[in-house]
Amino acid sequence: MTAVENLKIAKPNVIALDAMGGDNAPVIVIDGAALARARTPDIQFIFFGDEAQIAPLLAHYPQLCGCSEIRHTTEVISSDMKPSLALRQGRKSSMRLAINAVAEGEASSIVSAGNTGALMATAKFVLRTLPGVDRPAIATMLPTKKGETVMLDLGANIECDAENLVQFALMGAIFCRTVLGRSEPLIGLLNIGTEELKGHDEVRIAAQILRERPIPGRFLGFIEGNDITAGTVDVVVTDGFSGNIALKAIEGTANLIAYFLKQVFTSSLIARVGYLLSRGAFQRLKSRVDPRRYNGAMFLGLQGVCVKSHGGTDAEGFANAIGVAYDLVRRGFNERIAEEMAAQYGMADLVITKQEDGAP
Repeated sequence: MTAVENLKIAKPNVIALDAMGGDNAPVIVIDGAALARARTPDIQFIFFGDEAQIAPLLAHYPQLCGCSEIRHTTEVISSDMKPSLALRQGRKSSMRLAINAVAEGEASSIVSAGNTGALMATAKFVLRTLPGVDRPAIATMLPTKKGETVMLDLGANIECDAENLVQFALMGAIFCRTVLGRSEPLIGLLNIGTEELKGHDEVRIAAQILRERPIPGRFLGFIEGNDITAGTVDVVVTDGFSGNIALKAIEGTANLIAYFLKQVFTSSLIARVGYLLSRGAFQRLKSRVDPRRYNGAMFLGLQGVCVKSHGGTDAEGFANAIGVAYDLVRRGFNERIAEEMAAQYGMADLVITKQEDGAP
């Protein structure tokens, strides 16, 4: 059986939810699922977690009762648990069981607001990477002057070689084509300058490969940090170390601007009146840059869709993360990656590997 054929076995509308992951679980998980169900009526859920906490919350949403199932467990991966410890001791945790549901074909995707490191480590161990993909990458969408851009890796891989960066570029481009509908996405490698001689060896080698290899998009070359929000490219490619720093810097800058605006508009009576007169415009601005709108980081390159919600998000943000998972499955994202990797690396019949019995 080929990779593409095997990927289509999972139930496409069933999403496994780590009901106990996140700062405000399980409340925001249940509330978010209700919002997602209202937007997409064919979604079904399997909630993994403490039934004593989940069932009363579900009772408030009759629309969820007929499309949901609870799988009871009292074990939870804490926010500060090390990934290695989560792998060894979390076999019955809500996070691990939700991931297992994807591996076993009971669900097409898993969404969790829990421990990022534990989620990545467990998902990579259980689901394995897609054939042709050496390492999975964390990706997210960011608002820009021109719309939205995809950025990866955001922290899964601190150190990357040139081929890792090339694979990230391929996955990011495929995401843009299948999810964002951009037929020829523009790809850029994040660097300390746009000149060809700048940057470390891995970045320069990756750039050379992307210039020479046929890819599902167009490689622009090196870009700098200010190009991310300018929308210079559709796909920003970098290693997890630089990507995570860049993302946190962007988020911190956004919070700083919001803080300054609040200070300014509460500084005097005239300032308050000015805010009231321009409130509509500021509401539109808030909606445009609302982090909940972009909630849902994707673990690209795994044999199953795994989406990480921000741990401190609310129901609206978690519903958006569910929407990301649903879209990735509905648009056949992993099938497209499998096909592209087969074409890139000359592998005609990629086979999805199965998890061996007795694994931790």
